[in-house]
Amino acid sequence: MNITELNALDRGDFVTRLGAIFEHSPWVAEDVWPLRPFAGIDDLHAAMCKAVVDADEAQRLALLRAHPQLAGKAALRGELTADSTREQQGAGLDQCSPEEYARLHALNAQYEQRFGFPFILAVRGHTRESILANMAARVDNARADEFAEALHQVERIARFRLEALLQG
Repeated sequence: MNITELNALDRGDFVTRLGAIFEHSPWVAEDVWPLRPFAGIDDLHAAMCKAVVDADEAQRLALLRAHPQLAGKAALRGELTADSTREQQGAGLDQCSPEEYARLHALNAQYEQRFGFPFILAVRGHTRESILANMAARVDNARADEFAEALHQVERIARFRLEALLQG
């Protein structure tokens, strides 16, 4: 699919195609549909990110909470979305040693208890080691800083997903 084809879709098909770009949050695609036509991926991504920024804090928090934990229980049970599965496998999270799983689970639990949402990282280009280091470094951040960083990571994930959809 290209941007011209995407722009030509009716609301339902547009939301179906883009509903998973922001994890389990089709409201983002619904919010930007009236803004078509988009000139390209940059324009579409910017509009979607603006929809998130313009949402109230409860809606942004729900968006963060819609993301799975990295190498968490949902991943182990095979319950992730296709995009999340592909992203986590690409970073090697499906090949963790027992010690790495234990460390990931401990950091996930500590992070989520501290901030009220899961640790989010656009894992493309990361290794298991860099993910663990990132988690360990971010778990002591201030909540406001981490909320902003988690949203930034969600935007990066969305960009990668848009590129895969429209250029893949």
